[in-house]
Amino acid sequence: MGAFAEFAPHRHGTPAAVAVRVATVDDLPAVERVQDAAGQTLLLDGIRAAILDSGRQVLVAETGADGDDERAAVVGWAKTHLHPRSDGVAPAGHYLGGVTVHPAWRRCGVATALTAARMGWIAGRAARAFYVVNARNAASIALHERWGFREVARAASFHGVTFAGGAGLLLAADLNAS
Repeated sequence: MGAFAEFAPHRHGTPAAVAVRVATVDDLPAVERVQDAAGQTLLLDGIRAAILDSGRQVLVAETGADGDDERAAVVGWAKTHLHPRSDGVAPAGHYLGGVTVHPAWRRCGVATALTAARMGWIAGRAARAFYVVNARNAASIALHERWGFREVARAASFHGVTFAGGAGLLLAADLNAS
């Protein structure tokens, strides 16, 4: 998949051009603004490290990025993780990391576009993609089902990620299946 994956979600009935691209360290302030708007904290040093790590991918979704509008704004971002070793039932491999979308842009296809781009990137590197999620996060689980993610295990933590309420799911999707 190329650096850009364009789509046009409908927001309140109005088409909006949004492009997904690979993040750079210059995007960190915009990523932080999205996190703040979503009421979530962020460790910028960790995102900076992920951007600079060739074994991972960090993406941003922009609106107004059609070339005619110099006011492009980041409205979402997402990342992947590479775990080189297994950890209990959690195997080594490429994992989808978090997705954050600005509240004004939720339900417009931004998370779907970011996930599709990451799945394409992982498919170029591995036969399976993994994902961990809080067992109570039905919206995220439903989003990932469209890529064939299925439950592999339940535990209180996977690769150091713990879950509110103590129940997490490890899901896996086979890639490049014919």
